[in-house]
Amino acid sequence: MITDTEIKIKGFEVLVNTFGKVDAERFISLIMREPFDYTKWQHTLWEGKTVAQISRAASELRGKTE
Repeated sequence: MITDTEIKIKGFEVLVNTFGKVDAERFISLIMREPFDYTKWQHTLWEGKTVAQISRAASELRGKTE
């Protein structure tokens, strides 16, 4: 298991590598501005979907990225 500090560093590296420094900072600013409950979001993310539907969507997405 990695430390909280390592998670923050790696997370910021991912953001910078994906968005660049300016947009990474912008992303963080946007997230901090909005109240967001990740746990609550996860509970409703797949609401009304079957395991088969979720699996099919994941397989389709995987096929697009490979």
